[in-house]
Amino acid sequence: MTEGKNLPHSSADVPFRSKELRKQSLIQHTGLVGVIDEGTKTIGFSIYTTPDFKEIAAHRVELSVITPQDGWYEQDPLEMMASINKCAEEAIKQLPEQGFSASDIATVGITNQRETTIVWDAVTGKPLYNALLWKDIRTSTTVEQIVAKVQDPNHFRSSTGLPISTYFSALKIRWLRDNVPEVRQAIRERRCKAGTVDTWIVWNLTNGALHITDVTNASRTLLMNLETQSWDPVLLKTFGIKEDMLPSIHSCSEVFGKITSERSPLRGMTLSGIMGNQQASLLGQMCVKPGQTKNTYRSGCFLLCNTGDKPVFSRHGLLTTVAYKLGPQAPTIYAIEGAVSVAGHALSWLQTKVRILPDSRDAEKYAEMVPTSGDVYFVPAFTGLYAPYWKQNARGIIIGLTQFTRKNHIVRAALESICFQTRDILECMHQECGYEINKLHADGKLTTNNLLMQLQADTIGLPVFRSQLMDSTAFGAAMCAAQAEGVNLCQFEPEKRYYENVHYDTFLATTTDVERKERYGKWKRAVERSLGWVIKQKKTREHTEENYRMLSSLPASIFLISSFAMLVHSLSAAGH
Repeated sequence: MTEGKNLPHSSADVPFRSKELRKQSLIQHTGLVGVIDEGTKTIGFSIYTTPDFKEIAAHRVELSVITPQDGWYEQDPLEMMASINKCAEEAIKQLPEQGFSASDIATVGITNQRETTIVWDAVTGKPLYNALLWKDIRTSTTVEQIVAKVQDPNHFRSSTGLPISTYFSALKIRWLRDNVPEVRQAIRERRCKAGTVDTWIVWNLTNGALHITDVTNASRTLLMNLETQSWDPVLLKTFGIKEDMLPSIHSCSEVFGKITSERSPLRGMTLSGIMGNQQASLLGQMCVKPGQTKNTYRSGCFLLCNTGDKPVFSRHGLLTTVAYKLGPQAPTIYAIEGAVSVAGHALSWLQTKVRILPDSRDAEKYAEMVPTSGDVYFVPAFTGLYAPYWKQNARGIIIGLTQFTRKNHIVRAALESICFQTRDILECMHQECGYEINKLHADGKLTTNNLLMQLQADTIGLPVFRSQLMDSTAFGAAMCAAQAEGVNLCQFEPEKRYYENVHYDTFLATTTDVERKERYGKWKRAVERSLGWVIKQKKTREHTEENYRMLSSLPASIFLISSFAMLVHSLSAAGH
């Protein structure tokens, strides 16, 4: 293993290699940037200095997830806002120790979990239902209905870059319309508003004055046309969604307005940045040139590969998405993306559900107790498989168990499953975009696991560069907000400058091509065995005939006895 070594020329290009260049590339202006980071599991508020983007204050809290049924995932929108206000309040309290105050915060950016959908009453401002999370699969039947209507799950890929899947907001809005009477009534009365989490946050921070989203979040709804970057009338009609329910679409970086909510400690501050969390991570990792690729390791994994100013439409199940648009007149930069639904969540499952692992944070320690996974493979398809398979009928399996298998082997297999799923997507990305991917940038909470990073390098045969910034997502959102026209805390020129504040630990592959090929082949076989597990039973003529044959095979004596009993019962009833 090679770790902790900083290779100055191996990272992506970012501003500020030298103090002299820093002075040239940045407008000399003192100001802080606040970032609301709303993730699936945690909500945080971070404060950065400019122009060096050093995090000087932060506070984070856990966000509870509601699971009313298997495969259903919800969150309370009101808890989201209360948590944001709490985090902002606590982070601001830390500023005097650093010689700053709340009045030094010049602007605020937002980064959020994508696809997660909220509907609310425009009159009362109250949510009409809990937020449906991105990984919620209750819309499976809705997906089947829409696919039956258009005859192809990839029917809209050429306009949206996305397949018809439970993953995206359009299906969630349609399900809410079809299944929640309060939502249906609010739509009829034209007081229902809908949006992704960023839209909900901005609505609340501005007391309903702004109903907006940005292109990165809008590109994940299955409702935005990638070419026009506006809501597509054909898509709206297909999903039965009224355009007046939806927010207006903006660039990622511009002055949107002021925070006016009396409940918010950020009242009076400017809002100037919005990005989906994975796009913000791509920017924070400085993957700003075509072919540069990052993976964020959290409860799920998200790989994005920058494809430049032209969208690449996948033939292998990857998603085409907007990477960023840093201003109304700035070019739109695109990416292709693959999502691993279950990464860190597999370790949590081992801890909380099957109790193989006492604490998911100890996964590295337990996995290192064995030299290999003992030929055990774990496919954590708890709610199906996402890119590049897109199989909702897959379910999780642990295969290769022997009498010698210990819990340590299963924990190690869980870590390896994250690496194999990452390789699945990287293989497709290379085929799709044509760029040579010669390294992988890594960030996210799970990257503190050194064994996982080494296993990743060994699985893909490429160097893994782990960002020493604990959270590239918030860092990317901070840069996005700070460089907005009218804020001008920094000037973003990645093609000309280099960052000196982004450093990496490197992990180099220690396996051979033959070893990687053999193990990856077995992973593929394990995936095949997980497919087609969910089979919906329907009452058919065949079932009816089968039941008839079963009944007709009963002994004649039983038939005669039952017939006699029925005759006695009918005569008794007639007597009464």
